[in-house]
Amino acid sequence: MEFLIDREDIAGPVNLAAPHPLPQRAFMRTLRSAWGVPVGLTATKWMAEVGAFALRSDTELLLKSRRVVPGRLTQAGFDFQYTQWPQAADELVRRVRKRVRGGSAARR
Repeated sequence: MEFLIDREDIAGPVNLAAPHPLPQRAFMRTLRSAWGVPVGLTATKWMAEVGAFALRSDTELLLKSRRVVPGRLTQAGFDFQYTQWPQAADELVRRVRKRVRGGSAARR
């Protein structure tokens, strides 16, 4: 977001997406692996509908396949710190675990 705020030459819609999109199944498999969770339950259509209703959203965002790439970002020279999902997932889990440990220590 800071990159876009700092750039007056970029206007209009910009895809905020990772440079290498992958199917949801692979995304979740990698995230579970980073968390150390060996098995995950597949979300059904009715589960997505309940979640979309609760978020006041549309299930189409979840159920339809979209291959989104950050074309305008990369053309503008944005440098992704993590270009591949496995490395990003590992870092995300590391940050969350650090925050949780820090938060529980602060409450003591």
